[in-house]
Amino acid sequence: MANNLLKGKRGIITGALDENSIAWHVAERAYAEGATFTLTNAPIAMRMGKINELAKACNTEIIPADATSVEDLEKLYSQSMELLGGKIDFVLHSIGMSPNIRKGKPYGDLNYDWYQKSIDISALSFHKMMHVAEKLNAMNEWGSVVGLSYIAAQKTFPFYTDMADAKAVLESIARGFGYRYGKAKKVRVNTISQSPTKTTAGSGIDGFSAFADFADKMSPLGNASAADCANYCVFLFSDLSRMITMQNLYHDGGYSSTGISEEVIEMFKA
Repeated sequence: MANNLLKGKRGIITGALDENSIAWHVAERAYAEGATFTLTNAPIAMRMGKINELAKACNTEIIPADATSVEDLEKLYSQSMELLGGKIDFVLHSIGMSPNIRKGKPYGDLNYDWYQKSIDISALSFHKMMHVAEKLNAMNEWGSVVGLSYIAAQKTFPFYTDMADAKAVLESIARGFGYRYGKAKKVRVNTISQSPTKTTAGSGIDGFSAFADFADKMSPLGNASAADCANYCVFLFSDLSRMITMQNLYHDGGYSSTGISEEVIEMFKA
């Protein structure tokens, strides 16, 4: 059910690859709520996914951009404002990649060049996106920037290795830039710590499916789906959340506050 929560708002949505992507669901939901936006992803990711189908369904255009490149991000904002007819009201940062995880390197034996790429792609790109937006004066007052995170930024999950470090940096940037951007332009900056979600990227993490099942049993509401996360993003983009900023917001069915559940206890009974 649509309520026109984003009617008249303009945005940029990063990271949509296919229908399993959280960003894909966010785009569909934002479009249903009346928003106009551009889509963007790295050129190599675009060749692997179905983003053209999403652009057609949402009556929008794709602007290829490497989120680690300030020059690419400058073009992204400039072209988005030209296409959309004005400044930006919301940005979704849904970007994360670890070469170490992809190539099976354990946390105690990381390739440090790959580690730096993990941090640059998954966290510093969040800072760069806001740095460029501020420099170009591309965001409207009371705009909203949302990044997708995970509870491994606070608690240790062995399978998440260097991505946990990247998410911790991402959340710190949300606080640091959130203060700066709030003072300067009333722009809100938040991260969402989402349930384990079976996206293309998430499914590539060793042991992910088993942990997703465990989290589902631990959470009193069960795991939050990608569609649920899209609803939460739309709320954070909307004027209903205009006094929420610098927060890491758990969207995990209660997992983060649950010590142990009856279902998990049953699993360990003799």
